[in-house]
Amino acid sequence: MQTQGRLRLKSQVIARTHSVALNLPFARVWVDTGVFHLDGTYDYSVPEQFTAQVNTGVRVQVPFNGREVEAIVLERVEVAAVSGAIKSISKVLSIYPVATKGSLALIERVAKKWGSSPFDIIRSAIPSRVASVDKGLSFSIPSQDASANQPTGTSFIAFIPHLDPSEQIVTLAREALTHGSVLVIAPDESDIDEISQSAKRLGVECIRLDSSLARAQRYSNFLKAMSADGVLVIGARGAVFTPVGKLATVIVYKESSHELYEIRNPGWNVRDVLLERKEIEEFQLYLCGYVPTLETSVLIEEKKIKFLTQPARLTVKAFASDDGTLLPGRIFTDIRKALAQGPVLFVVARKGYGNALLCAHCKNIATCTCGARLVVGSKGADASCSICLSQFPDWRCTWCNHDKKYLAGRGIERAAEEISRAFPQAPIILSYGDVIKRQVERKSSIVLATPGAVPKVTGGYCAVVILEGIKLFSHPDLRAQERARELFFETAAMTGVGGAVLLCIDDSHPIVSSLMRWNPSLMIQRELEERLEIPLPPFVTSFVVTGPTQEFSLIARGIQKAIEENRIPSSVRLFGPLDMGKSKAKIVLYCPKQDASVVTGFMHELQRRRSVAQKEYLALRIDPYTL
Repeated sequence: MQTQGRLRLKSQVIARTHSVALNLPFARVWVDTGVFHLDGTYDYSVPEQFTAQVNTGVRVQVPFNGREVEAIVLERVEVAAVSGAIKSISKVLSIYPVATKGSLALIERVAKKWGSSPFDIIRSAIPSRVASVDKGLSFSIPSQDASANQPTGTSFIAFIPHLDPSEQIVTLAREALTHGSVLVIAPDESDIDEISQSAKRLGVECIRLDSSLARAQRYSNFLKAMSADGVLVIGARGAVFTPVGKLATVIVYKESSHELYEIRNPGWNVRDVLLERKEIEEFQLYLCGYVPTLETSVLIEEKKIKFLTQPARLTVKAFASDDGTLLPGRIFTDIRKALAQGPVLFVVARKGYGNALLCAHCKNIATCTCGARLVVGSKGADASCSICLSQFPDWRCTWCNHDKKYLAGRGIERAAEEISRAFPQAPIILSYGDVIKRQVERKSSIVLATPGAVPKVTGGYCAVVILEGIKLFSHPDLRAQERARELFFETAAMTGVGGAVLLCIDDSHPIVSSLMRWNPSLMIQRELEERLEIPLPPFVTSFVVTGPTQEFSLIARGIQKAIEENRIPSSVRLFGPLDMGKSKAKIVLYCPKQDASVVTGFMHELQRRRSVAQKEYLALRIDPYTL
């Protein structure tokens, strides 16, 4: 017979009640909903037990749509914006604020300007919380007010040739530290490394903020930067939002770099975010580089930015190649003379071996059956497709049936073969792709590098040779001229005192005289005049919208109809849809600067309606680095 178990009483669960804070009982927050159209502010009641902790910029946990999610406090208010039952904050995730009123205002402005939601910006602006860091903090984060009694304004500083640009940045930062904290924003990890090392050599302590740090270290450094008082903070593009304590100066290193454009939605850029930030805070802004971007050049022309440079004279020689050879005949004497004194740098436009295969007989471009171009990977190798990697051991021209190959686009490996035959006694050092040298010794050698992979040498190179210079200006991208100017100036600056800049380009090209005078102004003015006449960016705002191919004809017709019905200005020009492959298409819009906010609002509303209808998200880029 089964024995009856002990009698148990059913326990009763009683909901825990919290008394609402007596003073400013509600908190207005942004909620990380993960849904585009739910990007507004929401009010929650503040339990009395949390009242001392729930302050502006503090992370909290709140109930939303049946789940617990993260939110960030914007402000405490006396009266809620909605009537009826108001949910309560569930938990204070960290008592340490990660934003100030100023940084939250900046995030709001950036979200509006780029047609995004605040939490899309917050993910780039504020590091993820690490609980162990919060527990181990031994400092307090003071409330931050706008600093006063400091110089303000915006300037572009052109780097001086023969000097290390990272040391020029640290020297500028050290002088600016007398007014308060300094924030330096650099494009990538290697640039941050160089500036940090230069700061160490010059005896300047710094706080680092970039993704190369461990999560805990980055979060800890972020909180230290907020509590700073007269320190140097060096970070990547996300650091542009950091509310550095007692901030007096912001310096942008290599202002023209594409790395200063956010790759995730919504694609903001550092320069324009800082111009928005200057509307909220007072600080001195320096944009630094060898050549200003077109956007910055327009502001210089409008007297909104000062152009600061120092005169310099370089020895520049141009050598045109009439027969297509890599090295024009007259250049050999100057190279041998420089090699007798030390290292000589050669800059090659492309990596690889042969980047464009043509028929030697009829010059027809060799293509694969998939439509992509054929390339040659190494000496003696068969032609192969650059996309599907199909091999063509018995290649013949599809037009004239000849089998003789002509490599029109030399890569660095092919260039190394030709240069080594021309200078057999000189050792050759390659720097490109995954094999990048950061530093080389100052001894007689030939250094071959692709753009962005040039190693440094103490005292500078005895000569710098830029190969096939006209090809650097020949890319179809709208930024081609700008990138080429920056490359020529940056490379020429690596010569040592008394060194020569040898250009494989026609001597009538304007880059030759610009380098001699160390002034790119005439080239920039000419390009700006051409852009204004058409008009093209930076005189118009560009919108690039990307999404599913099957919907884009309908989306393009909808936008065209909005133009015809004056829901967006008739000045808007629509291009596309353009097929991008992989079931994606894009459209491009141009509009005058004064109409940009109206078009942005229209695109934001389009995104919201698609979100409500649970349609696929459209990627929107406003004034992207490239179209």
